[in-house]
Amino acid sequence: MAGYDFHIHSIFSDGELIPAEIVHRCAVLGYDAVAITDHADNSNLEFILNNLVNSCKKLSESGDLEILPGIELTHVPLSMLEDLVKKSKNLGAKMILVHGETLSEPVIAGTNLAAVQIPEVNILAHPGLISLKEAEIANKNDVYLELTTRKGHSLTNGHVVKVANQVGAKLILNSDTHSPVDFNHPKDNIKFVQGTGIDKKNSDIITSVNPKRLLGSI
Repeated sequence: MAGYDFHIHSIFSDGELIPAEIVHRCAVLGYDAVAITDHADNSNLEFILNNLVNSCKKLSESGDLEILPGIELTHVPLSMLEDLVKKSKNLGAKMILVHGETLSEPVIAGTNLAAVQIPEVNILAHPGLISLKEAEIANKNDVYLELTTRKGHSLTNGHVVKVANQVGAKLILNSDTHSPVDFNHPKDNIKFVQGTGIDKKNSDIITSVNPKRLLGSI
């Protein structure tokens, strides 16, 4: 069974594990591709990507697991967001996430809307009570909306599914891993998606087809 997770944090932000251990644990679980996407703003963006790009390249060469260097732009002032997305791309980020308006944190109002208007953004992470308008723009710009297994952020998964289905926006499941206990086995990912009320066929799309499609676009 294919496994993908494009939202994992390392010691370069608030994660507990070094990249090599993240990769080894994901390989043991049977994942095909993962992205390490540490929290960043303008203060640490270069530090993270200068380390991750090189590390992910070497780790990918040493095994069968595809490892993507990425970033999660987090609590960034809206006026800075687009410039930081473009800077992330130029520094070698292959997976660009924006930390969405989760209910469990005081995210800047308007972050969801600003993020989905930037086509270089790959995933809007845990978007909370995302609006139909924001989901429509996400669909137009090929920005994926995240379903998450992380406690707190997952409270609005049902709402995200409902809104995405109304406008045809693309969904993807991630773990938002910070510590070893956060990793999911690939076989359980379909169950997590089905828990939001989605049938098995469409759960397969979210956990397997959409990640492959996203990888193919990078």
